Amino acid sequence: MGGPKAWLLLMLSACAVTSTYGGAAADPDPNRFAEEIKAFREWDSKNAVPAEPVLFVGSSSIRMWRTHDSFPDLPVVNRGFGGSQISDVIHFTDRLVFPYKPRVIVFYAGDNDIASGKSAQRVFEDYRKFVGIVHAKLPEARIIFLAIKPSESRWSFWPETRKANELVQGWSRKDNRLFFADLATPLLGPEGRCRNELFLGDKLHLNAAGYGVWTQALTPVLRQVLALRRGTDSP
Repeated sequence: MGGPKAWLLLMLSACAVTSTYGGAAADPDPNRFAEEIKAFREWDSKNAVPAEPVLFVGSSSIRMWRTHDSFPDLPVVNRGFGGSQISDVIHFTDRLVFPYKPRVIVFYAGDNDIASGKSAQRVFEDYRKFVGIVHAKLPEARIIFLAIKPSESRWSFWPETRKANELVQGWSRKDNRLFFADLATPLLGPEGRCRNELFLGDKLHLNAAGYGVWTQALTPVLRQVLALRRGTDSP
């Protein structure tokens, strides 16, 4: 079968593949979060913010995490905003990161990026951009990238997600200010599928038990990073 019609179908198919896995998806408009970011600033103007905090930033998996309860001994600030992509975090870095002068940043994003059609390489490059922006102003800040999680509702994206995690993990080994926390593996069962008992009914977001698993997995990494940040052998 040939001719113009066959050629057109072939081109449409190629474009679809590129859109899904080639990183060609456009960045969404960050201004959809303008009111949410404004609310953070208003809260800060009325409340005391800890000096040099551990700053949690990223998408809904950060926003829904009761980080103050999970890490009661740490000066935690949570600035997660649901539905965000790495490009959104980058856009609002001046308002989400720099005002707090964090000694440690705990970063989770990329989940929504890949679901929107961005590739693992694109997620990796966007994360590198975020790190570069942060370290240009806060060169001593330590940044922990939380592995993008698997979930049953986005299981078809897991191969691409895993590639993004591997790219970030490999790059993080090259800079002693960067860390990778594998919070993905504990969410998988012995057969390599998601432990659905750790997720809400939407099979996308974690429930209290899931966050308990995350807290247990992240705690030793945080202790290590804080010890290095202070230049001591203990947190």
